Amino acid sequence: MSTPAREHTPSRPTWRCRACGIAWPCSAAKLRLLAEYRGNLPGLMIYLVTLREEAIAQLAERDPGTRLPDLHRRFTDWIPARSR
Repeated sequence: MSTPAREHTPSRPTWRCRACGIAWPCSAAKLRLLAEYRGNLPGLMIYLVTLREEAIAQLAERDPGTRLPDLHRRFTDWIPARSR
């Protein structure tokens, strides 16, 4: 019997992908989120900004005094601009 594949979701408080171990959202998570929020990019942006703020708080608490990476770029800069 095979082990079910892990989903590309964030592991808190490290904010690394549960499936591939890289910084979340990884490429697979981005593709899944774009498909899930197709037609609702504002909703995707709200969701990711909420998670970004949670990540900032958790990462700062976990390692006080450490400079945080650019989480704006990591969490939201990859979302395509809406076409007009």
